Amino acid sequence: MLLLDRHNQMLELLDKNTRMSTNELSSFLKVSTATIRSDLNYLEKEGLIQKFHGGAILIENNSEDITFDHREQLNIDEKKQITSEAVKLIKNDQCILLDASSTAVTLAKKLHIFDRLMVVTNGVYTMLALKDLPNITVIFIGGIITKNSGSVEGLLGCDLLKKINADLAFVSAHGFTLETGLTDFNIYESELKKHMLQRAKKTVALLDHSKLENTSIASFRQANEIDLIITDKTADASVVEKYLKAGTNVKVCL
Repeated sequence: MLLLDRHNQMLELLDKNTRMSTNELSSFLKVSTATIRSDLNYLEKEGLIQKFHGGAILIENNSEDITFDHREQLNIDEKKQITSEAVKLIKNDQCILLDASSTAVTLAKKLHIFDRLMVVTNGVYTMLALKDLPNITVIFIGGIITKNSGSVEGLLGCDLLKKINADLAFVSAHGFTLETGLTDFNIYESELKKHMLQRAKKTVALLDHSKLENTSIASFRQANEIDLIITDKTADASVVEKYLKAGTNVKVCL
């Protein structure tokens, strides 16, 4: 296993389990405990985890600082499932909004199949994935570039958004609950997302199973304002059932 792949898997395991011992990580990743300790030293130096005696914990307060490359590799199979379902909702000649999430980039890479689309985004990497596709018109929302995440934050792009009438908005989030709706770390980016979603007829949330029943600092869309949540087949069935009973439309990828 390549070093970067192992680091990404370690971060994914810590994200799902909050904390894990060195022995547990060694067992999951099938490498020696000495290798795990070396990896943990590197990740702690990068500010991504905090070691404790015999293991490590993901630094929740610094999770927004995980580089985009690392985030893009987390739950990659689930993102592919979710975006394969999401792309079915899109039609030629539509205008769609994509946020700056790694899931949105995965979706963007599937838009080459369309004859004509307009895509509005605040994601640097989303824009880069689309800019050379001849049948895609890209409108990039200006603002302050967020370090590491490749997103734009702030409300400088709101004047532009007032001129947009989008058919669909596709967004991800750090977490979702019925009480808090969609939440993210960055207050300023969340505020921009609010304005983006106001300009779309329908909001589709692309959330892998790890996002469900999690919350973060800033809410940007309430549960009753989301037209559809698409999640992967690993999602807890009881959680999905709870959302459906509350009136939240959820599609589980098979």
